[in-house]
Amino acid sequence: MQLTFLGKDTQGGGSPTLFATDRDTYVLQDWRVPGREAGVEIPMSLLEYAEANTTGHGTYVVSGAAVRDAQALAQMDVPGHETCIEVGKVREGDVDDTAARPGV
Repeated sequence: MQLTFLGKDTQGGGSPTLFATDRDTYVLQDWRVPGREAGVEIPMSLLEYAEANTTGHGTYVVSGAAVRDAQALAQMDVPGHETCIEVGKVREGDVDDTAARPGV
């Protein structure tokens, strides 16, 4: 998997970070979510870097497939308290808007 850096929302380096992949998906790197191996908690502001259910404290919990690709992991610096997940891109017109937002 080849990553393209899109942006980060941090002070002094580190995470949270958003990447695009050559598989038409995103990789999100940030804090682990307890009890969810394939979940990260990201600030809303990170989503400004994304191409065209908040937790209550200015973040989102996003679930996806845990990144295990050695080539992708070699391109990132992921501390032990963080993880990376891969999520699909939903483009306008791909699905009904309400279907993309469960519970709405």
